[in-house]
Amino acid sequence: MAGSSRFTVAVHVLTLLAHEEGRALTSDYIAGSVNTNPVVVRRVLGLLARAKLVNSAEGAGGGTRLARRADRITLADVLNAVEPGEMFTPPRNKPNPACPVGRSVQAVLANHTAAFEKAMEREMKHVTVADVLSGVKTSAR
Repeated sequence: MAGSSRFTVAVHVLTLLAHEEGRALTSDYIAGSVNTNPVVVRRVLGLLARAKLVNSAEGAGGGTRLARRADRITLADVLNAVEPGEMFTPPRNKPNPACPVGRSVQAVLANHTAAFEKAMEREMKHVTVADVLSGVKTSAR
């Protein structure tokens, strides 16, 4: 089963916007950096705008900018903007209740996955887009 790339694309987009220090960027320009279709970028930008992480303006001179400073946007903010809800979702089909594992595995697993999600979000609250940009600048040297 393939995972979603919305989070990594969103972090890339926000880091690029932070790098450009307030210059409005078009979705075509951003897509060139991400190496994806501008439609994908526009979808992610829509989610980020809804979360008030970016501002976009249409028309000549338009584009997208960060809505707040990069050091005020945590990776937890980004995850919640583009991947809301539970990270570990149960399967669509209920396991077989006649099976000794099937009757209780989902309930047992749910206890663990809730803890995993809380731990990950707690850690992500300590990393900002500015931290990612700093790492990008360091690795470019």
